[in-house]
Amino acid sequence: MQTRDFIRLTGTSLLAHKMRSFLTMLGITVGITAVVLLTSIGEGLYKFIIAEFNQFGTTLVAINPGKTTTAGMSMGVFGSTRPLTIDDAEALKHLPFVKSVVAFVQGNAEVEGNNRTRRTTIYGTSSAFPETFSIKIRSGRFLPDDDPAAPRAYAVLGIKMKKELFPNVNPLGQRIRIGGDRYRVIGVMESKGQILGFDMDDTVFIPAARGLELFNRDSLVEIDLLYKEGANVDNVVAGIKKFLINRHGREDFTITSQEQMLEVLGSILNVLTFAVGAIGGISLFVGAIGIITIMTISVNERTTEIGLLRALGSTRKQVLSLFLGEAIVLSALGGISGLTLGIGIAQLLHLALPALPVHTPINFVILAEVLAISIGLIAGVLPARRAAQLDPVEALRDE
Repeated sequence: MQTRDFIRLTGTSLLAHKMRSFLTMLGITVGITAVVLLTSIGEGLYKFIIAEFNQFGTTLVAINPGKTTTAGMSMGVFGSTRPLTIDDAEALKHLPFVKSVVAFVQGNAEVEGNNRTRRTTIYGTSSAFPETFSIKIRSGRFLPDDDPAAPRAYAVLGIKMKKELFPNVNPLGQRIRIGGDRYRVIGVMESKGQILGFDMDDTVFIPAARGLELFNRDSLVEIDLLYKEGANVDNVVAGIKKFLINRHGREDFTITSQEQMLEVLGSILNVLTFAVGAIGGISLFVGAIGIITIMTISVNERTTEIGLLRALGSTRKQVLSLFLGEAIVLSALGGISGLTLGIGIAQLLHLALPALPVHTPINFVILAEVLAISIGLIAGVLPARRAAQLDPVEALRDE
């Protein structure tokens, strides 16, 4: 059988049974569409979260009070947790690999200024905050490097807070009141937008010591440390742990590097991606069953045609290739349709919901199409083998 005849027979068979061909393709199309759409959303979320974290740089370490482990018995008086203090943050600055350290406390309070009142997030922090988190000053300056225990009552506004409290007035030098205390505005931050759900523009920054007093806390929420480029993160974490154990007497704190945060998020997203891929896999399995069913019916309907082909000299291998070719063509077309629908729906969702990130990697597109063709090949083997093994004389007798 010549290649031209092979292609013509395959095409003629598919076109002669349009509805059957369409239904065979449909299962693969639905499966590939589900896989592409859900994976595009998952990949988009992963890249979005990675970008959110990486805008702060990749050499951050967070230290939180309390050890995140579960003990089998009560430690009694020895189980008390020593708070993370501003003194701890100041002491960490002397470690050799440290670039900057930020003491951090957070809460919500009412802010009054320019005869306006607004409740917002208050960040108690230190002078190294802009450097550590790569945030720039729009006007004025950030909190100065005052005495950590007795800083001056200065405040820096996020850009949204500036617009809400001082829409047509230069806020620099103006007085605002937070929790009964007066602060002088010395700076306004550039817009940073929302980061992992936190609006960095709708904030007020005050010194960490005053934040502890404002929120009646004895412990910082967190100490963030920026270490030098090229330093080994494991050595950095080990150095911080040893240093704080010497200060606290035991390990009553938790150290989390940015790499660990990304690994945890990556693991969660990988599980979600696997789950949605499994849903699409079920659809693909159904599509494979559909191909087996339809191709088996096709073999039964075309028994006489198969007998004629064998009588005219077609080998079993050629008959096998003919039916496998039909299965592969149907699955390939179904795969292309599924890719088109999946990518199209993903982009439409992104247009309708700009906050929903989507991303479809080209290597995944290729993999999805290869998967569709492989499913068609595997699903078509049994019916094709049955067709190839038909006795030509018995096949010609079948009507």
